[in-house]
Amino acid sequence: MESTDKREKLDRIRFLVDRLNEASRAYYMDAQEIMPNIEYDAMYDELLDLEEETGIILSNSPSQNVGYEILSDLPKEKHPSRMLSQNKTKSREELRDWLGGQVGLLSWKLDGLTIVLTYEDGRLLKAVTRGNGDIGEVVTNNARFFDNVPLTVSYKGRLVLRGEAIIKYSDFEKINASLPGAEAKYKNPRNLCSGSVRQLDPRVTKGRHVNFIAFTLVEAAGVDFQNSHAKELDWLKSLGFDVVGYRIVDHNNIVDTISLFESEIPGNDFPSDGLVLLYDDIAYGRSLGVTAKYPRDSIAFKWADQKEETTLLQIEWSASRTGLINPVAVFEPVQLEGTTVSRASVHNLSIMEELGLGIGDTVTVYKANMIIPQIAEDLTPSRHIDIPAFCPVCDGPTQVKDEDGVRTLHCLNPACPAKQLKSFALFVSRDAMNIEGLSEATLEKLIDRGLVREFADLFKLAPLRAEIIEMEGFQEKSFENLLASAERARHSTPDRLLFGLGIPGVGLSTARLIARSCHQKWERIQALTKADLLTINGVGEVLADAYTAWFKDPGNQKRLADLLAVLDLNEEEEERADFLGGRTFVITGSLVHYENRDALKQEIERAGGRTAGSVSAKTSYLINNDVTSTSGKNRKARELGIPVISEDTIRAWLAAGRIEEE
Repeated sequence: MESTDKREKLDRIRFLVDRLNEASRAYYMDAQEIMPNIEYDAMYDELLDLEEETGIILSNSPSQNVGYEILSDLPKEKHPSRMLSQNKTKSREELRDWLGGQVGLLSWKLDGLTIVLTYEDGRLLKAVTRGNGDIGEVVTNNARFFDNVPLTVSYKGRLVLRGEAIIKYSDFEKINASLPGAEAKYKNPRNLCSGSVRQLDPRVTKGRHVNFIAFTLVEAAGVDFQNSHAKELDWLKSLGFDVVGYRIVDHNNIVDTISLFESEIPGNDFPSDGLVLLYDDIAYGRSLGVTAKYPRDSIAFKWADQKEETTLLQIEWSASRTGLINPVAVFEPVQLEGTTVSRASVHNLSIMEELGLGIGDTVTVYKANMIIPQIAEDLTPSRHIDIPAFCPVCDGPTQVKDEDGVRTLHCLNPACPAKQLKSFALFVSRDAMNIEGLSEATLEKLIDRGLVREFADLFKLAPLRAEIIEMEGFQEKSFENLLASAERARHSTPDRLLFGLGIPGVGLSTARLIARSCHQKWERIQALTKADLLTINGVGEVLADAYTAWFKDPGNQKRLADLLAVLDLNEEEEERADFLGGRTFVITGSLVHYENRDALKQEIERAGGRTAGSVSAKTSYLINNDVTSTSGKNRKARELGIPVISEDTIRAWLAAGRIEEE
């Protein structure tokens, strides 16, 4: 009969496997970190010990699996041989002992998405992700739009190499700020890179500035590399590939070389999470074989985390757009990895309670992978933290939820500003109030701290200087720029304001139509009845009902009154020619002279025309630079007898102020 002790250990193995797999899915697929790095490593090491002790290894154990789960609609392809992960150590001495008397290549362990490139006859044939190690995703079309992948090479034989797709920190900051909802999806360059490489639309990849850094040559027949991995990398470099930065090491200099790599981290523009040590002797490395998960010719080195003691000052509660309220530890500032750190996310109530946190406790803090501040341990656990009964953002009631043993705190108020982040993002967008410098990431921080609760608060930030410049990513200069942008945005027009309020069904075109029908007078705009609205071309019953309901809502009335008190609306009507009045245009295909379709739509609407998204009997013209295209919209236009005109034609009409041909 199975012993109680063994059953308990098996139960513990199952728990660890489920928890670690859940954390991996969140980390790789959803860009969420549901547990600190140090906790994941501790649980993983415990699992390895239990598997060795009991001899039980479950089929879905993370000790047997590598890479992310395949969930996308990209084509799949099985790798010729399994792509393995790497064993790791945090000990410099252990790394030196592993190398022994051999010569090694010590290189950066890049933090991105592993890609296999295949060339035949000198041309890029295929690009496949590592995937789960056995099956990857085919991303050839996207790889062609990486910033630095050679589409052709001088070597004409079959060439296979592996490397890491990465996005540089400098590009990450720019791209992430420009993406709607980016902060929710992409917490770091690795996750942005993964999402960019695995896009179904290569045009998205093209704008993300993905770089490919080669780190292993797999196949290149007929080339003599003199049994040296270093010469392989040098050869790849000569073909035009960017290769990973490496240094030759031996038993005598490896520890000092690790320190040299470490000193370069603050100035690196690329993400890395450690180093990789590889035997330079190709034949010797191959003779060692592999384990079930690891090759024996290489090993990863993870930086031993610098830990510092400090005093816990308070717990702040940070509300998110999902209603989740996470504890954030605030402590006496300490120096970690060359920067001053005073805050760290605790992720959830369970972790806070397991650490035993209490105000005034002495805690040790570190930076996971030398980047993300975390609490490692509470040295004097007092467990004196009160869980708030009310949301820090909206003062609504909170509730503690327990899902599979993980306790989390949630706001129950559906109207909580933290849950209305998309509304704030629309309000500050270019076509609405146009407050530059307020990305969703910044809005989320302001809302989470309770500094912004309604739209009007965005124009009252000056007294909050001290609180805001302490926020991550803010300094005096960026704060002053934000104030200046908000002041410019304060002087706006009724149509912009109407669009920015986010009334259901009121898009940019509709907002302009309504504002024009009211001669840009705000009092008329907000007093419109359903009957009034139905007289406006393009406004139907559903939209009219939603519009009037929005303005009748007491909460909306209060927030709107607060907003109007700080705005300066220009209610003068623009002089405009209505020569396109009564005509509806549909735009399809790519544009040459306009930045995007919205820019052309604005020009058409200024001339009195309307725009729509699909071709119907009400369409006057279809605009498509490929007039002879056989696309669905072109076919439908021809079936309905609707003229198809080019971008040059509509530009000529707009310039002339008249339709020159019908």
